[in-house]
Amino acid sequence: MRPHLTVAALALLSCASPQPSAVPSSTVRTIDDDIALIEAHAPVEILKSPGGGRVVVSAAWQGRVMTSAVEPHGTSLGFVHRAFIDKAQTGTPFDNFGGEDRFWLGPEGGQYGLYFPPGAAFAMSVWQVPHAMQEGDWEVGARDTSHIMFTRTMHLVNWSGAQFDVRVERDIRMLSVDDVQARFGEPPPTGCKWVAFETYNRITNAGTRAWTRETGLLSIWVLGMYAPSPDAHVIAPFDPAGTGPIVHDDYFGKVPPERLVVHEKEGWLSFVADGEHRSKIGLPPGRARDSIGSWSPGSSLLTLVRTALPAAAPNGYVNSLWAQQPDPYGGDVINSYNDGPTEPGKPSLGGFYEIETSSPAAALGPGESMQHVHATLHVVGPAASLDGLARKVLGVSLTAL
Repeated sequence: MRPHLTVAALALLSCASPQPSAVPSSTVRTIDDDIALIEAHAPVEILKSPGGGRVVVSAAWQGRVMTSAVEPHGTSLGFVHRAFIDKAQTGTPFDNFGGEDRFWLGPEGGQYGLYFPPGAAFAMSVWQVPHAMQEGDWEVGARDTSHIMFTRTMHLVNWSGAQFDVRVERDIRMLSVDDVQARFGEPPPTGCKWVAFETYNRITNAGTRAWTRETGLLSIWVLGMYAPSPDAHVIAPFDPAGTGPIVHDDYFGKVPPERLVVHEKEGWLSFVADGEHRSKIGLPPGRARDSIGSWSPGSSLLTLVRTALPAAAPNGYVNSLWAQQPDPYGGDVINSYNDGPTEPGKPSLGGFYEIETSSPAAALGPGESMQHVHATLHVVGPAASLDGLARKVLGVSLTAL
């Protein structure tokens, strides 16, 4: 049997002089471990890149990218919620199987929110991920060893009672070195192990009613879930000369200052990703860049996420705050969530952190479509090897951190 390798051990094999791992080996699993768990409950698809990267996808769990690895038997890099999967449940308030790229629709809360029954209070006790969004197999379309397409048509009702018929298409593709260069502006560092993939997410108004601002618009919302660690930080670049607030940090109460540090002049912020304190941040369109990432020095793991920002967003971005909103289209482009107890004395949703991107609000007539792209790159190696890539994408020196 192949021994379990920590992320830092992978770095030893791939880049010179990585930093030692801060993650106990007993808590780190290989991609083979997670594939075995998932296959015990649902079929999986495994996408492969010529460089050895692996991506695990599930049609039974809404076409999610469940996890990935930088080599065939390497460490599993996504958050796979083993405790929930072992219960074999569905139809819960949140079927949290995990997954480092899952499709949702926004907004979450507010008068046009999709995650609360019409007219209900914006409270955790009634929060419900729409059943059509999280239950049932998605149809598999075209596929080969490096890409797969899923489709699904769903019916949704927002808090104000407006109804939506939505056709969803998800095309998941492995990325090559040239693709990484094109998406992130820099190839993976020579000698380092890496894996990269991208999802194309398209929604189409499958009904007979136009979607209007007056009754609520939808957005494409892609969320990546990752295992936290004590030293992990999300790093988000922003435009220091932009307009409006730099960051919204009051989704679930104000984020404590020791957990969110804004470097206003330098144009980047850091947000603790330890899975211990429920909190969320968001960057609005007047400030957001097209990329965000996370860095764990103890695990020698740099994760980068990029979305394609549109030239214009005439209908703004949907607002997901759990409250009645004076500006329901004044929402954020890029978000990060850190899990923790939902209320004093209550458990967390599983213990993870998320990096999220959203499309603009979609004002679509019948038959019209909108697409949103979300690319993910994991690279394992010491800070010195990854510094150039981090500077290029995030504007931050890992060695300075």
